[in-house]
Amino acid sequence: MLLVGSTGLGALYQADCLEVLATIPNASVHTVFADPPFNLGKDYGRNGSDTLRENDYLAWCHEWLQQSCRVLVPGGALFVHNLPKWLIPIANFLDAAGMHFKHWIAIHKPTSLPIPNRLCPSHYGLLYYIKGPRPRLFNRDAVRVPIRKCRHCDRDVKDYGGHKKRLNPKGLNLSDVWDDVPPVRHRKYKSREANELAPIVLERVVRLTTRRGDVVFDPFAGSGTTAYVAERLGRRWICCDVNDCSPAKHRLEAITTVRAEIEHCVNGRVPRAFSSLVKATPVKSRQDAPERLRQTSQTKLRVAGEF
Repeated sequence: MLLVGSTGLGALYQADCLEVLATIPNASVHTVFADPPFNLGKDYGRNGSDTLRENDYLAWCHEWLQQSCRVLVPGGALFVHNLPKWLIPIANFLDAAGMHFKHWIAIHKPTSLPIPNRLCPSHYGLLYYIKGPRPRLFNRDAVRVPIRKCRHCDRDVKDYGGHKKRLNPKGLNLSDVWDDVPPVRHRKYKSREANELAPIVLERVVRLTTRRGDVVFDPFAGSGTTAYVAERLGRRWICCDVNDCSPAKHRLEAITTVRAEIEHCVNGRVPRAFSSLVKATPVKSRQDAPERLRQTSQTKLRVAGEF
């Protein structure tokens, strides 16, 4: 088990997830998010195989699922992102293991290739289970979505049956169909060749089920989205991947770099790295600088995976 990166909040290991899970005490993690390989023959690196027989793949899933349930605190949350084909037997296993079903979340996939003799697959599934009958935290207000407006006329897309005044001023309740998740496919925004999730998915998971200082575990770190989001939101985290962790490590380093540049914005000037993103007009004061940078550094933050 090799430690390849760490911050004041978390640690990134290059190791098999079962090896890392064996070192985590019982009931010490508040949320587990797992996005395992889908067994589609993708190339994730030298270690492991993405072309297992069905029974072998499910047996392997059962191993890390069982250990993930063990490390969860009572009321802790377990999220599993996968194809519906695999989520059905995974849900059956979790039911038998005594976990409690909370939601099946459909993440819309806007572009997909047609498959002969089948409907066009247009969503991934995200299982949401809890350890025990009640969640320790279910913060809906933290993941509310704004009322959608037309981009042309700036009017509301829906009239809400004439009851808009009765809507929660904090926003609409998040549904179990997420059709606003952008695909991360363009090389400009990807941290690695294999697929990766947009941060908005992890932001919702983390905000919904954890508080600052809680522990999040990801057994399949991949490009480091979980570590990146947990670090930004002030959660402690443990992430691992059996293959190359360089993309995740670089993502964490990018966060540190951006934070340092913002902290050093003094004397009415923007850091050199932001010079191509900001207009020539200088920032009036140090108090104005953070807001100015938040408005103008989106492209810079994309290096770290912000969308």
